[in-house]
Amino acid sequence: MAEEADTARKSIGARRNPDSADAILEAAEAVLVEAGYAGFSIEAVARRARAGKPTIYRWWPSKAALLLEVYQRQKRVDVPDTGGLEEDLVGFLTNLFSHWRETSSGSVFRSLIAEAQSDETAAEALADYAGGRRAHTRQIIERANARGEIASDIDPAVVADLVASYAWRHLLTNRLGEPEATIRKAVRYLLQGIAAPGR
Repeated sequence: MAEEADTARKSIGARRNPDSADAILEAAEAVLVEAGYAGFSIEAVARRARAGKPTIYRWWPSKAALLLEVYQRQKRVDVPDTGGLEEDLVGFLTNLFSHWRETSSGSVFRSLIAEAQSDETAAEALADYAGGRRAHTRQIIERANARGEIASDIDPAVVADLVASYAWRHLLTNRLGEPEATIRKAVRYLLQGIAAPGR
């Protein structure tokens, strides 16, 4: 079929051809930047990447899966390990807001959240990703627990959800330029609720 023809890049079946996969991801990012979420489609990505739609759907079963990989490919956020929970959380949130603000990844993630409101596949993909991210953020809390900074009965997963909720709210309301002092205030309010007795 003509749709599958690509003399520059050949598919190698269910296993991804790295060159083709990179071209598709780069095309997806470009389409999203140029056309926004409203103009983003698998068809547009296929045209730009000179790839067949069946190839894209074989490697990414939904638009949401493709958007999510574009986001993960872009995401580079340092997670500090300073030896103190306040500095770790302030540093993490500051780095995350900066990354969302200064790259197209914030727009990509907002688009994925929007897609999840009306698409069950997108919602599942987002929930899976959020679960993995929660486990990552939970490690910050668990380190603080091991240092005796927080009460022993605190559930790190719930605290990770609170941190994520704060971050997502700022992303969705386009308030990513908050000064560090404002972020630190929010972190301190959170820490007052989970601090170990006597701290």
